[in-house]
Amino acid sequence: MVKAHSLLYAVYICLIVSIICGALLYFSGLYNQLNLYYNLQEELYIHNQSVVNYALGNKLAGEELPVDEESGVEGSYEAKPYGLLHVLLAKTMLRNDTVVSAHIVGSYSKDKTAIHLANLSKSLRYSGTVRLNGDNQLPSTFIETSYLTNKASQLTVTGQNTVSEIKLPEINASFKKIFEGIKTEKVALSDFEKEKGMPYFNSFLKDTKEIEVGVNTLSGLNVKGNFVLRAKDSIVVSKNAVLEDVILIAPKITFEEGFKGTVQAFATKGIELQEKVTLKYPSVVCVYNDTDGESKLKIKKECKIEGAIVLFGNTILTINKNLMVIDEKSKILGDIYCTGKLDLKSDVQGSVYTNYFFHKNGSSVNDNMIVDIEIDPQKRPEYFMAIPLFEAKKNKYGIIKKVL
Repeated sequence: MVKAHSLLYAVYICLIVSIICGALLYFSGLYNQLNLYYNLQEELYIHNQSVVNYALGNKLAGEELPVDEESGVEGSYEAKPYGLLHVLLAKTMLRNDTVVSAHIVGSYSKDKTAIHLANLSKSLRYSGTVRLNGDNQLPSTFIETSYLTNKASQLTVTGQNTVSEIKLPEINASFKKIFEGIKTEKVALSDFEKEKGMPYFNSFLKDTKEIEVGVNTLSGLNVKGNFVLRAKDSIVVSKNAVLEDVILIAPKITFEEGFKGTVQAFATKGIELQEKVTLKYPSVVCVYNDTDGESKLKIKKECKIEGAIVLFGNTILTINKNLMVIDEKSKILGDIYCTGKLDLKSDVQGSVYTNYFFHKNGSSVNDNMIVDIEIDPQKRPEYFMAIPLFEAKKNKYGIIKKVL
């Protein structure tokens, strides 16, 4: 005879086995659901990248995309301006699941211009060692030699020299539109909730938020994303401020020594970069002066700028009142456009457009002279997409950086 407690043990064992089997089946079902979820997310991300590639290939022109017949995934995209750049928003959807990405995009530059000097006065002169690796449009195809010191002068030109016109090429209308007004939503910084130690952040999926800076000095401020910081008088950006992909607008803007960030800075009276300021790619410093008054864009020693440097708006009659000064030992990766007078003492990996050069050395000023510099648009890295100085051509578009 089988003892009663033996039957009870058998029941317990069967119960335990059934619980284990049920748990295994349950976890197997959860695993299958999780696997399906991740497969769906992967499908959405892959399709999202396809939407981005399609938008870039379509020159950002808006177009309705067909539904993927196999997967049923829907896709759409939108390109909207952000300062002088564009943000591409790509969205993919399947039932209740959505994947969205945001990218700052631009077009690759094919500009082989080294110097474009307007034909307003005497021909270009040089002293010291000068290298121009690109095409040049100048008042005269002959570049005169001058001797500021006892050092021998040497000129290397690898492109073609042609005679320029009186006016520089018309700058992209987008530059002026920035000063006419940007579509934003005005808010206070206190409206944003953030954890201690985290930055103020506004997604590029949302409307651009504009904050009026009450305290002129941005000290210790950490701001990232879709923001415009505006001041009625001036903005001073301190070394300990953290600004990434932010737009600054004020009559005067100063970056204190040692600051590092990514900004688009727009001023009407002047911008100054003190020594060892780094503006990372893609950044813009731009002064617009359409009055008879003075303006100045000053870049001091050992700065690094990746993007564009622009001073424009003045007439030919007020060239002498609008100055751009770039001191020695700085690194300029990008293009320079100046409708005033330009004192250039640092090498440029890009193109230079100006109405007038001058070289100040102590108390002496030499007109239309460049000294000991290299201007080489061929040294732009392959990834580099220039800020569009002129109306966009049908160049190849690409992603500058992913912001979401």
